[in-house]
Amino acid sequence: MKKLYMFTNLQPRARVDPGARRFLTSAITVMTAVCLMSGSAFAQNNVEADDVKDRGGQVGFCSQTATLLFLSCGKEAEDDFFKVQAICLNVSDNTERRQCFADITTAQNEDQQLCRAQLTARRNACKSLGEGRYDPNFVPALFDNPRNLPRLNRYHPLKIGNKWDYAGGGETISIEVRNETKLIDGVTCVVVRDRVTKDGELAEDTDDWFAQAKNGDIYYCGEEVKDFESFDGDIPRLPELTSIDGSFKVGRGGAKVGISFLGSPILGKVYRQEFAPTEAEDLAEVVSTTYAFGGNPELDRFVPPQLAARLCSRDCVVTKEYSPLEPGVFARKCYARGIGFFLEVKPNTGEAVQLVNCNFDARCNGLPTP
Repeated sequence: MKKLYMFTNLQPRARVDPGARRFLTSAITVMTAVCLMSGSAFAQNNVEADDVKDRGGQVGFCSQTATLLFLSCGKEAEDDFFKVQAICLNVSDNTERRQCFADITTAQNEDQQLCRAQLTARRNACKSLGEGRYDPNFVPALFDNPRNLPRLNRYHPLKIGNKWDYAGGGETISIEVRNETKLIDGVTCVVVRDRVTKDGELAEDTDDWFAQAKNGDIYYCGEEVKDFESFDGDIPRLPELTSIDGSFKVGRGGAKVGISFLGSPILGKVYRQEFAPTEAEDLAEVVSTTYAFGGNPELDRFVPPQLAARLCSRDCVVTKEYSPLEPGVFARKCYARGIGFFLEVKPNTGEAVQLVNCNFDARCNGLPTP
């Protein structure tokens, strides 16, 4: 609680703006409440962690992980709260300073709501994943050499030189399996370059690292994310690096390998695609292994009929992909045999990104555009 004293050591003779003093007093009151709530939440959720230890005769490691990440989320929100207080304190304009302090409480409430929603989402995921520890076996003997794969995954073909182009939502996306590898925990992973442009300007440049297991599973070993933004007035107008959020690498910071796509998709199977707590926690569920347009009205929503007719003969795989970091948001991805991912749809908004070209399959010639 020592942080509270940063505003209480004001000397009586110091010249402090009366408006600022009133807002500082309010800030102290709010921060005290936050500290008390944080302590209460900590105690309450330690009890909840104990409650799941022997559920079903097994230790609830998944649920306990969710609880600990909830506590971490609350602490991070509290740290942000104090940092913004310091920023507001140094705003000279009275009106701007008042608005700055007023916005803090709104932001704090939103952060707390997000933390609770993430907790619920992670616990719901545990119901599908099970309560065991997440500690996948990731050893070189389980994987093929990416430069000489004896058999490609039919729905995620990582052959060096393969390229895909996508469009939708005002973006164009180019993906290429590079003639580059990266050694991660002794496993040789292939580098896949993913570049996104908006209005002709670079918005994202990411290197994804994948390894194909001998059973055909495509393991996701990490990604180096670089987000860019271009600004008016810059001469020359060059993309500026603004974020690396979402980056992770197996073995660093507790990150573990996930499965990007199964070698043999099983209807109803739920699996982790990424596991870097608070950074990358994507999951996938197989919702169809025999998709063709016209067979399921819900899966058909926002799917271009011509595209599905070209690529699917009751043999496409559809997955539901989501992350506890963004509760309530999910996407459906469609995969065609021999080509791979060809469509992503967000049913909540109708947004879609679809394949417009590839360089290794004749079916990609003359694909319909969004």
